[in-house]
Parts: sequence; structure tokens; C-alpha cells
Amino acid sequence: MPGIKIYSTKLCPFCYAAKALFTKKGAAYEEIDVTFDPGTRAEMSQLAGGLTSVPQIWIGDHHVGGFDQLNALEAAGELDPLLAQP
Repeated sequence: MPGIKIYSTKLCPFCYAAKALFTKKGAAYEEIDVTFDPGTRAEMSQLAGGLTSVPQIWIGDHHVGGFDQLNALEAAGELDPLLAQP
């Protein structure tokens, strides 16, 4: 399973939803909390092509985007194959 990174904040319901989906799938993830860390949030934005919203999710080197994009992958049946990659 590729590494999963989720940039999140403590008050973001979409962050909690993304983490719950990964937990339901048994997929471990690294959470990077940017709530009170403007420097890390700026790094996240740079990595995400200027996006500043959370969550920002990466599966391996693939930038998924936010929860809406993650949920779309799940609905299309594309999330499990992505998680199954080495």
C-alpha cells in the first residue's frame, strides 16, 4: 500500500470524513495538522499547486485533492486499486 498523507485542520469536517474513509478501508495514513502552522500550510499549498483548502490528500505520489475528489474515487471504484498499488 502506498503512503497516504492528509493535510488537515482540527475544525474541518471534510478532514474527519476523509480520515474515517481511510480507517474504514484499513488504510494507515499520516496526518499533518496545519491548524496553527502557517509555514506547513504554505508548504502544503505549494505542493498542491496553490490550493489552500483542507484536506489535501496524497496517495503515494498521486495528489488526490480534497474530500470531494477522494469520495469521487471511491464512488467510481477507483480508490481500492489506487490503495492496492505498492
